[in-house]
Amino acid sequence: MPDTFMDADTLADLTTLRRDLHAHPELGFEEHRTAAIVAARLKAAGLEVTTGLAGTGVVGTLRRGSGNRAIALRADMDALAMPEETGLPYSSTMPGRMHACGHDGHTTMLLGAAEALVEDGAFSGTVHFVFQPAEEGRGGGARMIAEGFLEQFPVDAAYGLHNMPGLDLGVVAAVEGPQLASSDSWHVTFRGIGSHGAKPHQGRDAVTAAAQFLGQLHGIVAREVDPLEPAVVSACALEAGDFAALNVIPEQVRIGGTARAYSAGVRDQLEEAIGRHAQGVAAGYGITAEYQFTRRIPPVVNDPGATATAQAAVRARLGEAHLRTAFPPSTAGDDFAEFGSRVPGCYVWLGMGATRENGQHHNTNYDFNDACIPHGVAFWQAVVAAELG
Repeated sequence: MPDTFMDADTLADLTTLRRDLHAHPELGFEEHRTAAIVAARLKAAGLEVTTGLAGTGVVGTLRRGSGNRAIALRADMDALAMPEETGLPYSSTMPGRMHACGHDGHTTMLLGAAEALVEDGAFSGTVHFVFQPAEEGRGGGARMIAEGFLEQFPVDAAYGLHNMPGLDLGVVAAVEGPQLASSDSWHVTFRGIGSHGAKPHQGRDAVTAAAQFLGQLHGIVAREVDPLEPAVVSACALEAGDFAALNVIPEQVRIGGTARAYSAGVRDQLEEAIGRHAQGVAAGYGITAEYQFTRRIPPVVNDPGATATAQAAVRARLGEAHLRTAFPPSTAGDDFAEFGSRVPGCYVWLGMGATRENGQHHNTNYDFNDACIPHGVAFWQAVVAAELG
């Protein structure tokens, strides 16, 4: 039960905070209000506070004893550019913006853990509480690293947590190996020769070439990637012609999409194969293809040692019944990978219980379940004890 891990007054305070953040969602690198609230509460609790890293990032540092080991605990703060349709009394007050992935809950739980560890944290070493901006595809993790996070806050391990609707309430899935896929973007522009729609022989048809390419695209995963290696290639945007001129075959077609993989080798394979198919189709139709593959987020792969520490933490604080050591990986991405690919890292899932109707991540009816706040705070406290106790 939640009151095993947190008293009612603390839970009420953190719930109020979470719902306030939910009502005031901010997009990546625009989390000024959220960052100010986080920084103020960390300072009030007595932590060292650093602001401005990656623009709106906040790092709270808590040092105890003589231990020379340091760890990073990371939460994301940003919302999504989408409308909210929950009808909740604390729903978004910002049109077209919504906390549809639970980062309001992540921020609240890590802040609650920082405050709790100031009051009752028997450890020796350093904890950096990292409140990261712009996880939702805007590159906040990469920017924190580029601006010197690891030089300013050297750490021996990093931990991340994400809520999971449908996983039993308060259960933590801490699993060794791949957890989230790489998240990369690709663009292809086919350039032909435009012509009258009634006289296609006078041009070079980029539209038909694009259709051929789309038909071949899904053969990459089906026929080129090892079937034991998960991968995704999807076309997600298509632009060509003008519906006001349906007798004109356009000169160019633009196609864009995403590619996902769990290993560096498959990631490389997807980059090469998409371009090869585009160039091959273009050559067959006597046109050209411009290809760009943009690497955005590496895969999240949990380190064995850090994962064992996270599992031990769950057993010690939450109990064996709250631990899952097997859980399916996700083809979504998370730029916690920017931390976990540089130091030993572990990214866990925290169960939110039964899913709201149409309430999965990135859905207009999503809402974070406040009942899991005590479990998340307890997990963070336990990780610190396991790493630095």
